[in-house]
Amino acid sequence: MKYVFSGTAALLIGAAPALAGGIERGGQFLGPLWEPGNYAEFSFGHVKPSVDGVDKLGFKTGSVANSYNLFGMAYKHQFNDSWSAAIILDQPIGADIDYPDFNPVAGTGSAMLGGTSATVDGEHLTGIVRFKMPENGFGVHAGIRAGRTDANVTLSGAAYGPVSGYNLDVDRDTAYGWLAGVSWERPDIAARVALTYNSSIEHDFDVTESGPLVDPDGPGPAPAMALLDGSSTLKVESPKSWNLEFQTGVDPKTLVFGSIRWVDWSSFQVNPEKFVQVTKGGLVDLEDTTTYTIGVGRKFTENWSGAASFIFEKSGDDLVSPLAPTNGKKGITLAAIYTQDKLKITTGVSYYKLGDAMPETGTPDTARADMEDNHVWGVGVKVGYSF
Repeated sequence: MKYVFSGTAALLIGAAPALAGGIERGGQFLGPLWEPGNYAEFSFGHVKPSVDGVDKLGFKTGSVANSYNLFGMAYKHQFNDSWSAAIILDQPIGADIDYPDFNPVAGTGSAMLGGTSATVDGEHLTGIVRFKMPENGFGVHAGIRAGRTDANVTLSGAAYGPVSGYNLDVDRDTAYGWLAGVSWERPDIAARVALTYNSSIEHDFDVTESGPLVDPDGPGPAPAMALLDGSSTLKVESPKSWNLEFQTGVDPKTLVFGSIRWVDWSSFQVNPEKFVQVTKGGLVDLEDTTTYTIGVGRKFTENWSGAASFIFEKSGDDLVSPLAPTNGKKGITLAAIYTQDKLKITTGVSYYKLGDAMPETGTPDTARADMEDNHVWGVGVKVGYSF
């Protein structure tokens, strides 16, 4: 009996992602690689976060996380029973944080953090080759990933004291990493387990720093100087990660699937030269994250199927960076899949409850605001074609 689902790509609705640990927007999953035969897909998603709170002076921060769109595409080619390859273009890293400016007359914005912002734009292009052993279902896959990223960060508000007004402009840079993994499949029951390691990607960014004049000896005789101004090279390591994906058929119309993803966000350090010289600290301090997903898919008719998946990411330290003001999450994704001959259209909606967090600026490690009762919606569509 033929199982209805060939892979979790149709179920883990990649077109409807949400905020994750660090500045992650996607999970670097390799769904297209497991599709049968030759295959191409295009995806689009829209994510609308709602992240706000109250600063320690009693002022509302306003909404600090902006909505964003995501695009993706992939092509997989099956050369023979053993060899296949895929190219995947996605946007797994990004950020669009903007604390509204403080307006004491209108009573809007945060006095502690108003004007602080961070934008990060990143695209990854991944090329993968896979070898499958037909006799026992085991396989190996490996590839190269190119990551292109640029960013801009502004620190503003009373919480940043004498460095309020600092700006970091990061020029676009392309750097390379690699991935490798193993898998096992049993097609007659739609079973598969795949483990993939994604290496870090080390960028050497050209950056420009600027900021207010800084008095090096406080009220002493030395005048205030432009100690935050300058250009330099900034090394930033996009973190390594592990992905474990699994699925199995329960009956010919039902599939259970899931994943576990670990990301080494503690290695993601942003330490601009002038900022570190003045403050003795970096811009970002994040914790490692582990994200769990479990779901079930069901075929209802010859053309229509549905899926539901649940996600959980444990909260870490309540004190977080103002540039990533969330702390863990849990939520659900619902997907509808329409199949007609070689065409497969997946639509989905995601809702996530974001964990409460307290932004701090590291000078010292003291909460500057309380971000509570926040959430995010994501909707998307993915069109796949087999040939």
